[in-house]
Amino acid sequence: MAEILTVSRSHDVALQGAILLYGRSVAEFSYATAHRIEPDATTGRLTIGPGTPLNRLALIQAVRQVAEASLPKGEFLTPNVLSISPTAVTWWCPAEHRRIFFHCKEFGECSAVVPHPALVFQASHNGFRVFALHGDDRPLPETVLHEPPYFNTWDNGKICIGSAHVPKQIDVASIAGWEAGFFNSAFTHPNHGAQRVKYQRGPYAFWKDMLDGNYPDYPKQVLIPMKRTLADLIAGKLEK
Repeated sequence: MAEILTVSRSHDVALQGAILLYGRSVAEFSYATAHRIEPDATTGRLTIGPGTPLNRLALIQAVRQVAEASLPKGEFLTPNVLSISPTAVTWWCPAEHRRIFFHCKEFGECSAVVPHPALVFQASHNGFRVFALHGDDRPLPETVLHEPPYFNTWDNGKICIGSAHVPKQIDVASIAGWEAGFFNSAFTHPNHGAQRVKYQRGPYAFWKDMLDGNYPDYPKQVLIPMKRTLADLIAGKLEK
């Protein structure tokens, strides 16, 4: 009896076939069969059809085609891009004035254009991250990362995406969408973990002063350095 699949079709590609692997364990495959994917005559749902033995040459060809299609495509690198890999894109934003939104009991619903420090962002398969920089120049591998001074962030720069709208793609062309998802969402509360801003009266007082326009430029004295560099972030060492 054919197995019923609950896989939806894509506008760009459609499920065409399946390879079933046989062996003594998950790590010991010794035999493979190729199957066509066919619609069930009654329900119309996709099913795995009868299989045929798959020889070594056909198996290698199928794996090579998938591997080539999965490679990152060539992209034009804008000056803000710091690193790209098959799993992550890392970039930076110069210090500038941007609008920020809040939706919390302490502030209600409000927004204002305030100064922001230079920032490093990373979108990856392990999540979305942001870090602050003390300097204004394009960061180098040895540049020290600083805690993100924002609500809705966790340790190691992780961003709580919540209801923010961010791209599904992780590539250079999607950078603007990732930034918009961060800056256009409402900040609601400081998350647990390390201290984010060095401010005597705490993070709420800091952002209240920022919203009130008490700082024409970002006060870099509130930034908290981490024991991590940009090179650590690019190398994935913040996961450890």
